[in-house]
Amino acid sequence: MKIAFVGKGGSGKTTLSSLFIRHLAASRIPVIAVDADINQHLGAALGLDEESAAALPAMGAHLPLIKDYLRGSNPRLPSAETMIKTTPPGQGSRLLRVCEDNPVYDACARTVPLDDGSVRLMATGPFTESDLGVACYHSKVGAVELCLNHLVDGREEYVVVDMTAGSDSFASGMFTRFDMTFLVAEPTRKGIAVYRQYKEYARDFGVPLKVVGNKIQGPDDLAYLRSEVGDDLLVTVGHSDWVRAMEKGRPAAFTQLEEGNRRALQALHGVADASYERRDWERYTRQMVHFHLKNAESWGNAKTGADLAAQVDPAFLLLEEVATAQPA
Repeated sequence: MKIAFVGKGGSGKTTLSSLFIRHLAASRIPVIAVDADINQHLGAALGLDEESAAALPAMGAHLPLIKDYLRGSNPRLPSAETMIKTTPPGQGSRLLRVCEDNPVYDACARTVPLDDGSVRLMATGPFTESDLGVACYHSKVGAVELCLNHLVDGREEYVVVDMTAGSDSFASGMFTRFDMTFLVAEPTRKGIAVYRQYKEYARDFGVPLKVVGNKIQGPDDLAYLRSEVGDDLLVTVGHSDWVRAMEKGRPAAFTQLEEGNRRALQALHGVADASYERRDWERYTRQMVHFHLKNAESWGNAKTGADLAAQVDPAFLLLEEVATAQPA
């Protein structure tokens, strides 16, 4: 299951995504955690010290390896150089599974031990001083999008992505790659504005969206949020002494997380799991091709000097079953 956490900067989406990841790991569910935010804080939220978090490999730095591996023997991709972030898989492409070892995970993922279990953590890499004025951060998250396009995951296998803040997630088609999107919203006008913008964009593509209310301090905050987001409000999360201790570098055992917040995480898990029954691989593949053709026409053809529409394999449908026949 592919799960995204979105929200305005400072809403608490990284904290909530890290808690959800911990909840899944404690339930012995395989998890790949992906930090796709321009501010790379997911590693620290999962308990890594500053040095270990800074040492995480950047997916963007390994983009040539990722492309070459995923290309496989796909005859529509004669070279990795013509692949872009939206390039879809086809016959002969290598696909990724959550529970496997492969060169992409070897290069880009690191195992993070938690109280009860562990997760694989991947990160796009920080926006560095050398990028200022010459690079767009979305060129870095392209590695994540390419991997999601080639990912075949099943029930009780999770990829949880901490997305970049605000509406920046819509700068590519990556927002359509998820079974469920959790929007973390504060009971403020800015928080509601981000919700409305995301809701409007997501509606046209059938993106499932639920709101997680955060920083709720009383009945008035809850009433305000309910009046603004209606049935999209799934659950609210209150103040957490456990989270505050974790942020100070003195985390308690995860079993000591407040009961109300543990119930909130269980609600998220239930909704995410239920989304499996609504999976539509045909629509998923069609949207992948749609955004690839848009990117090809907008900039991809000019950048690569190739007709990227030819990369689309019209007979290929991404399904859980196709991952059983991987090319050598």
